[in-house]
Amino acid sequence: MISAAALRRLESLQLTTRRRLTGLVSGEHRSNRQGNSLDFMDFRDYQPGDDVRRIDTHHLARHDELRIKLFESDDEVAVRIVLDTSASMAVHNKQVAASSVVAALGAVAMASGDSVSLHAFPGAPHPQRFVGRSGVPALLAALDRIEWGGPTPFAKTARALLSQPGPAGMTVVVSDLLTIDWHETITRLPARGADLLVVHVGAAVEGEPDVLGDLSLQDVESGELVSVSLTEQDLIGYRARRAQWATDVRRRCHDVGGRYLPVDAADDVEQLMMRSWRAGGVVR
Repeated sequence: MISAAALRRLESLQLTTRRRLTGLVSGEHRSNRQGNSLDFMDFRDYQPGDDVRRIDTHHLARHDELRIKLFESDDEVAVRIVLDTSASMAVHNKQVAASSVVAALGAVAMASGDSVSLHAFPGAPHPQRFVGRSGVPALLAALDRIEWGGPTPFAKTARALLSQPGPAGMTVVVSDLLTIDWHETITRLPARGADLLVVHVGAAVEGEPDVLGDLSLQDVESGELVSVSLTEQDLIGYRARRAQWATDVRRRCHDVGGRYLPVDAADDVEQLMMRSWRAGGVVR
């Protein structure tokens, strides 16, 4: 998983939002929100654009370091992370990439004062909530405890998520989307007005298999065995269909107002966030 040092470096970033959230202007929730409540939550390093009235003057006098006070607020952005922990995610190192993405996005959100809830499917029946910098180790521990396996009840998880009360906030899906109901579910998730971010986790070998001849293939989730005879022409057709599927997923995300972020199992998540996601406006 991503290192603790990398998570600390990522704390300078902030998730951006496209939709207007309760009492907030899209993409501007950092300085508008913190300090609106009397419930102290945590500290973090000062960033350009922060409200200077929130600077901890006592810490500045003692250590010559700028840091600001964070306060619990009624209009904090609720970041709901929907993590696919099915058996297909446990192959080709996809579970490590997915855990790193969740840890990184969670750390960034909590450093900005947002709350994070982890909805793991099919495993955990109840979401776990994390707040403030102290929530990061708890999130990492929760990710370490995950037992990867089982089917992908994506649509069921989305229905449960949408039935829960609370502000719209942001929904982040981290999955390989290897389920027949991916289209329906992505379409439904923004129903309550939540900002949608779909992190599509894959592995290069899935798009470029190098097997030919008579084979017995097993579905890692259902255990079903299928006998096939693959030729080079079959692999060409498979690659074309897989590429079209990725295009369809991207288009569906865009059509419902969401953002689509492909992640390969071999990617460096810190570099991904610092460079391409930052350039794309996912974080700032």
